[in-house]
Amino acid sequence: MSTLSPVSPDPAAGAAPAAGANQDLPPQRNRPFSRANLVQTIVGGYVPLILATLVVVVPLLWMMLSSLKTPGEIVTTDLKILPQSFNLENYKVAMTTVPFGQFFINSLIVTTVGSTVKVILAILTAYALVFVRFPLKNVIFIVILVALMVPPQVSILPNYILIAGIGGKNTLWGIILPGLGTAFGTFLLRQHFLTLPGSILEAAEIDGAGHWRRLWQVVAPVSLPSIATVALVTVVSEWNDYIWPLIITDRPETMTLPVGLTLLQTSEGNGAGWGILMAGAMLVIVPILLVFAALQRYIVAGLTQGSVTG
Repeated sequence: MSTLSPVSPDPAAGAAPAAGANQDLPPQRNRPFSRANLVQTIVGGYVPLILATLVVVVPLLWMMLSSLKTPGEIVTTDLKILPQSFNLENYKVAMTTVPFGQFFINSLIVTTVGSTVKVILAILTAYALVFVRFPLKNVIFIVILVALMVPPQVSILPNYILIAGIGGKNTLWGIILPGLGTAFGTFLLRQHFLTLPGSILEAAEIDGAGHWRRLWQVVAPVSLPSIATVALVTVVSEWNDYIWPLIITDRPETMTLPVGLTLLQTSEGNGAGWGILMAGAMLVIVPILLVFAALQRYIVAGLTQGSVTG
């Protein structure tokens, strides 16, 4: 009776599956807290973020601290970052030296009226470019893109000749009228309207809804983040606009806040007016910063809406 000896595995036969199994394994990734991963995160993420934040925050912080300083603390060879005392005298002087209340009302009127008309025109124009059939639609859109690329400073002289010629100098409507068209808002809303599913509009059309009802009852509600983005960007630009109101107005009763606060400049050479100017600048930017901080999530949602598909 013969005994069977165990058969030893062939080394060549066993090596092939092992090699194939290693080839099928996914590539190894660095551990989350490995040195290479931490270096990439810090260099590629945190460092640029910190630098960008400092570029934005440091001038605003310096302006806020300077608005609380005395002239001797601002104009000095001994650098002082923090004020010696919490002094609001510069704000008091800034609000009483010039008609601050009138400037604020003028800015509020110009921003409210100008932004409202701009947003409505952008919505109507973008809807027409997407959902209404008419000749030369693409040509009109190209013209809008060209207007978006042209710097606004190019049109200052023609606008001044036109507005001054029809009696708009030193008037609020003269400040508002030249900037009512917004190529940016039209472009952004058009790109968003193109991402809307056609079935929604087809269902509304079958129900007998015309263009007006389709716009305000279907398109506008689902496009609220993009519309809010256009509105916020428009409000910020209208509130902070300086060049055009400076050119078209030279009377305090029609000046807006950014222009009116230039009256705080003094002819003194000892730097006594710098703290007052910083306080005035803070009074201009704080309201719009609060609005922007409260509603900035709409800007993020509107700019990213439609960028992810699938």
